[in-house]
Amino acid sequence: MTPALIRNCKHNSGLYLVALAVIAYTGTASAQTYRILLSNDDGIDSPLLHILQQELAAIPDVEVVVSAPNENKSGSSHSSDGGSMVVERIQQDGKFFGYAVHGRPADAVRFGLIELGKDDPFDLVVSGINRGANVGDVSHLSGTVGAAMEGIYQGVSAIAISQATEDVNTVTSARFAAQLVRRYMAEGAPEDTVISINIPGGELRGVRVMPMGDSYLQTSHYELIEQSGSRSVYEGQRIIVRSTNDATDTYAYQQGYITLTPLKFDWTDQEVMRQAESWNLQLIE
Repeated sequence: MTPALIRNCKHNSGLYLVALAVIAYTGTASAQTYRILLSNDDGIDSPLLHILQQELAAIPDVEVVVSAPNENKSGSSHSSDGGSMVVERIQQDGKFFGYAVHGRPADAVRFGLIELGKDDPFDLVVSGINRGANVGDVSHLSGTVGAAMEGIYQGVSAIAISQATEDVNTVTSARFAAQLVRRYMAEGAPEDTVISINIPGGELRGVRVMPMGDSYLQTSHYELIEQSGSRSVYEGQRIIVRSTNDATDTYAYQQGYITLTPLKFDWTDQEVMRQAESWNLQLIE
């Protein structure tokens, strides 16, 4: 009896009692398959995705199913192409590897959870490993985080993992993520929450649990690279900004710490909500 099936049984008291009886008789529920849906936003060909797949699949009693965009869809946030979409079965070294979804990262996760998980639901969504950090306000733009957010939108806990583009060991990043997965398997995952992991390059100083804050990537200007008649092509030039706010994940990341940031859907500004109640706005007809 899988953890997902046990979870579903809670909606039926009779089945739940049967599940508990099975657990009591066998002595454990930990030896059952824990299903992980793995996705990303860099595309199914990303070597970082493949390394993470290998590390997660090496965990005992884990089944990893890959459903990822067919190509790089970085910066897609939680957007969706909508409508019909092509899905391809991808082989690696002569063996089935996963599903390439012609859509956005959120589309790949939605397809995975609803279609691939219709008979055997998933226990967890893992998105990554992304090439490039998703700390601070960049999280709102990230397709890696967006894919994970689709998981909790569908009622499945999720992890997003990103790393620096240089001087970083991807195997170390994958093993760090696997460590959190093992904890979830043993103790359960937080509901309605994405844990966003960001791993910097260079010598790692430790792990910090930090709130999201600061924008380390900013567009400084647009460079005109082509012009023909009324048509112009511009390319945005980005710069990296150092954070000075030691209360943010961006600051901790830039100081060499692995950061863990719990993210939720609710963007409500509670303070402004209280203020707005006194604005006495009226319906005008």
